[in-house]
Amino acid sequence: MDQQEAKEKMDKLITEINRFAHEYYVLDHPSVPDAVYDEKFQALLQLETDFPALTRTDSPTKRVGAEPLDKFSKVQHEIPMLSLGNAFNEQELRDFDRRVRNGLNKESVTYVCELKIDGLAVSLMYENGQLVRGSTRGDGTTGEDITSNLRTVKSIPLSIKETARFEVRGEAFMPHASFINLNEEKEKNNESLFANPRNAAAGSLRQLDPKIAASRNLDIFLYGYGLWELEENNYPTHSSRLNLLEKLGFKVNQERRKYDNIEDVISYVEYWVTHRKDLNYEIDGIVIKVDDISDQETLGFTARTPRWATAYKFPATETVTTLLDVEVSVGRTGAITPTAVLEPVLIDGSTVSRATLHNQDQINELDIRLGDQVVLKKAGDIIPKVVRVIKEERTGDEETYQLPTDCPACHTELVHLDEEVALRCLNPDCPAQLQEALIHFVSRNAMNIDGLGEKVIEQLFQKQLVTSIDDLYRLKKEDLLPLERMGEKSVSNLLNAIAASKDNSLEKLIFGLGIRFIGEKAATILAQAFDTMDKLRSATFEQLVQVDEIGEKMADAVVQYFHKDEALELVSNLEALGVNMVYQGNENIASEQDLLFKDQTIVLTGKMDYYTRKEAKQLIEKYGGNVTGSVSSNTDLVIAGESAGSKFEQAQKLGITIWDEETFKEEMKEVEA
Repeated sequence: MDQQEAKEKMDKLITEINRFAHEYYVLDHPSVPDAVYDEKFQALLQLETDFPALTRTDSPTKRVGAEPLDKFSKVQHEIPMLSLGNAFNEQELRDFDRRVRNGLNKESVTYVCELKIDGLAVSLMYENGQLVRGSTRGDGTTGEDITSNLRTVKSIPLSIKETARFEVRGEAFMPHASFINLNEEKEKNNESLFANPRNAAAGSLRQLDPKIAASRNLDIFLYGYGLWELEENNYPTHSSRLNLLEKLGFKVNQERRKYDNIEDVISYVEYWVTHRKDLNYEIDGIVIKVDDISDQETLGFTARTPRWATAYKFPATETVTTLLDVEVSVGRTGAITPTAVLEPVLIDGSTVSRATLHNQDQINELDIRLGDQVVLKKAGDIIPKVVRVIKEERTGDEETYQLPTDCPACHTELVHLDEEVALRCLNPDCPAQLQEALIHFVSRNAMNIDGLGEKVIEQLFQKQLVTSIDDLYRLKKEDLLPLERMGEKSVSNLLNAIAASKDNSLEKLIFGLGIRFIGEKAATILAQAFDTMDKLRSATFEQLVQVDEIGEKMADAVVQYFHKDEALELVSNLEALGVNMVYQGNENIASEQDLLFKDQTIVLTGKMDYYTRKEAKQLIEKYGGNVTGSVSSNTDLVIAGESAGSKFEQAQKLGITIWDEETFKEEMKEVEA
């Protein structure tokens, strides 16, 4: 890249970053997720590193935050409120640790880890024991005076038992419950909703009327200090100063921890990556600080960040990509589901190329068009979804989209049933519905037929070897051998798995039939209540609704299902083919002698192929174990899949027993035999 090209890229990045910063910090209405801002900021930093002579004096890398709003009086910070450098993976955390140890010429360093609260950074100034001023960070040197609003936050003490002049810094935030209540109220009043709790907190504290801030139940965690005129020798570490803040009545987060090596820091980070959803407030990362104040002073600062601290940013749960197309699928109940086909993008640690769009109403509401730049959101194991369109990026070439009027599989006209948003295909012989029904029937939580995946089922339908669920139990060796990737051993294993499924308890079959509104739990309740398939299929609506947890919609769905001739024929055929029709007792509770993991603490790490993380956790708990997120000396067993990473290494160092997935699978087969 030559200098002219680099300059053009830098100018474009600066324009975009400044726009995003203005939307986020000043308007409280971001148009893109944080991950996009971070990506562009890192790209600009790299260009300035590669071409230092081209670095502009007004580059956003030379300042922190954004300009304060004009409606509040300005506050000059006596000590700048700098932001932190970022780490996005384990290696970058280790690099930070290496730089710290090299800078201090020490073999080991003690770190304090704190949750990175997703709110608004504020400063509180105390003189003679009284709160005299509260302000925002602003651009790092100049903030906004929001004292009146901060006084309404009940967790901020208005007076303290300390007369020395000093400044406390923290993060004001809106708890989840307050955020939900606020948006519900705004929805009732037909007002624009806040995008997230961070923007809701910032917007609340930037109101001229303090009564508005007072009504929104904000909170705060204090994590640091600026001006410090107390006796420094009495508080030589960051952790001791946080303890002092607690004693003085400030709210300090209780999840902070001290560690003397980076591997424990990484374990702490990994724990909160998976457990942050358990909190009643938002966090977007972990802050790691050198504990010793004299070490902090030795390390010092760069132009914009301290060298003694960094912020680990959680993997993005929102990102931007391009909508390439919309595909339509037919579910086992005939529901038509549109799926967004996307330019592949990394989100929350995995590459995503598809996302749910639900129905035409959502497509219309979001005004989604083919070719649009869209924002994806993913939380935990939830399927990614399109949450909004970046309309400012439209070129005019985008195309509107309308769902088809006929079923894409059988070409039957689609209909809207009463009180339903979804379109449905009502053709009982629709091949797509039959295929989806069989995929559900053989799934692990239903009849659990190992080896019968979607690709094999697709071949069975294409070869017309299976046209209904009961045909599955008529398959022979000579039917399966000609299929792709089906050798002698695979066919033998599959036929054995099909035969073994005949012995499943009744609740597995009920769930596998795919009766509308009857999930796994309801299927078990019905099996326990009626004991046999004969009793269930002859049960009346009145008998069904008398069963605890079986509501009217469920009861009606069961009655309607068994009133269909094809359903009765299917159940009769399955019975004739030897499929069990009787409840065999609760198989989800292991007997005392089968508690393989009794009282053991177990950690799951890495990617598993055979089990999902949820399934593995359920099995461990079924057999008496407790699954935790981090490896420590109290861990009894680590089960490691592919790319296990630091937890695997930590377990090796501590001499903890490690199983691979194959060992876990074999142990489960043994105990469940």
